[in-house]
Amino acid sequence: MTAMTTGSTSRADANRRRILDVALAELLRDPDASMDQIARAAGVVRRTVYGHFPSREALISTLVDEAVQALADADAGARTRVGDPAEAVARSVLGIWEIADRYRLLIALAQRTVTVQGIRERLAPLRANKIRLLQKGLDEGVFSSPLPAPALAYVHEQMLFAVMEAVNDGLVTAQEAGRSATVTVLTAAGVPASLATALVAKVSEE
Repeated sequence: MTAMTTGSTSRADANRRRILDVALAELLRDPDASMDQIARAAGVVRRTVYGHFPSREALISTLVDEAVQALADADAGARTRVGDPAEAVARSVLGIWEIADRYRLLIALAQRTVTVQGIRERLAPLRANKIRLLQKGLDEGVFSSPLPAPALAYVHEQMLFAVMEAVNDGLVTAQEAGRSATVTVLTAAGVPASLATALVAKVSEE
């Protein structure tokens, strides 16, 4: 590969990254932002945006894929070397909430453009980790639920989406939503509310 080709590739990669970063900011500001708006905000011509992403749906789909990967990375990092299932769930939810909050408008947008099923498919690896963690908690008696771990994982997932929507609708502030969502997820798994609240407070203050 020649230096000229390498330089062109680097510029193309930089343009693509800039378009994605600007698109995220624009869509968070205005969920109906058009490709023209995104191009202007990125300081490129419309043709450049379409050169990287053939449609608005393709652009949003790429952003959703990045969001899911960021969620998975945050979840894995938060649970590292944590043995107690309840604490692991608390750290996981608090860890991903910062990412989830950043992408909450984008996820709401993706539910319309990528479809809810598309979101669920993308979240499958993250959900598999959560199922293993919930099963461990159920086996150890830390959690208590009439639902099996796979079903409980779906409940947790939908609860987080619901809290995001509540933030979007102004029913709860983003700042308090993270802790509240974590306590809610733990109580749904059968952890007493007082214990869940104390655990979340402890983890949050570290």
